Amino acid sequence: MLEIDNIFSFLNGLPPSVCIALLLATAFAILWSLRYLILVSASKVMAGGQPGKSTIMVEALRLPLTMVVVALLLVLLQHAWDHFGLGGERLESISAITAQLLLTLALIVFLDRLSIGSLDRYSDKSALLKNSNSLIKGSIRIAILGIGILVMLGTLGISVTPIIASLGIASLAVALALQPTLENFFSGVQLIADKPIRVGDFIELESGEQGFVEKIGWRSTWIKMLPNNIIIMPNSVLAQSKLINYYYPAKELSVPVEVGVHYDSDLELVEQITLEVARHILKTHKWGVPDYDTFVVYHTFDQSSINFTVMLRAQEYFNRFFIKSEFIKALHARYRQEGIVIPYPIRALNTQQESAEFPVRGDD
Repeated sequence: MLEIDNIFSFLNGLPPSVCIALLLATAFAILWSLRYLILVSASKVMAGGQPGKSTIMVEALRLPLTMVVVALLLVLLQHAWDHFGLGGERLESISAITAQLLLTLALIVFLDRLSIGSLDRYSDKSALLKNSNSLIKGSIRIAILGIGILVMLGTLGISVTPIIASLGIASLAVALALQPTLENFFSGVQLIADKPIRVGDFIELESGEQGFVEKIGWRSTWIKMLPNNIIIMPNSVLAQSKLINYYYPAKELSVPVEVGVHYDSDLELVEQITLEVARHILKTHKWGVPDYDTFVVYHTFDQSSINFTVMLRAQEYFNRFFIKSEFIKALHARYRQEGIVIPYPIRALNTQQESAEFPVRGDD
């Protein structure tokens, strides 16, 4: 191994400050070039011929490699001070500890960026990662930061054993003080594990509000309503509430439409024409389900009409309004063309009964 004195031997004729400056500049140029080569190599290796795939690794390495360069320059500066007798033990000790802390911090930053970047990249490909994105991010960062702080304390010469023991005792008091927060956290874990709702689902709360699940966080769940406002529900409340998930088990859902025709109508003809209109709407409308086997069910002899239900099918819950609207317009036009009557409500008034005089109780 090359001794440090041999590195400085060719600079002995120059002042110490100039020697140190030249040495640091040369070392910086070499180390920064190595940093660039490492980033380029990582980009090519991770990409595998696919542009953009290497972004996670490169971004994870960029700042940590800069910290490593600074740490190595500090180590070199420490040896330079020692060679020229300029630094002193205290300054050299501070430089060595700072370099060790920078290396530890570089590792922490690298692990944090790599894990969070990978989570963000692959969350769209996994329903579990997508639903638990914020919870997993928080847990990973807490774990990495906790371990990193313990390692940095050990680097500074502080014993971590009493700290770990104290954390075990203090955790009970913290758990009692943060009971509502922990209840919301574990309720969020329960929602992710049990999957009654997922990010992107359209749900209806027990109180009647409807909206899309935007985020399941460590404390609350965010629900975006159709008017473009947000409901923020504590996870503990949501986990204990009765709700309707219109996207589970599938987004498609039936759309019943109530219709009534005159008593004199030919019900077989009414059914045939109604099914023709319904099938046409399902095949031509952009939110219809073309292969759905629609049907008609007669169910009521009403006061002025015979009522039946037509069952349609929409791709998503909130599309049902548009499917139903188009079907009603088309059915009304077809009934008018075929001479099928949709009767007005009829009320019979018995004027004779209303005008009759009844004897008053007690009269002879």
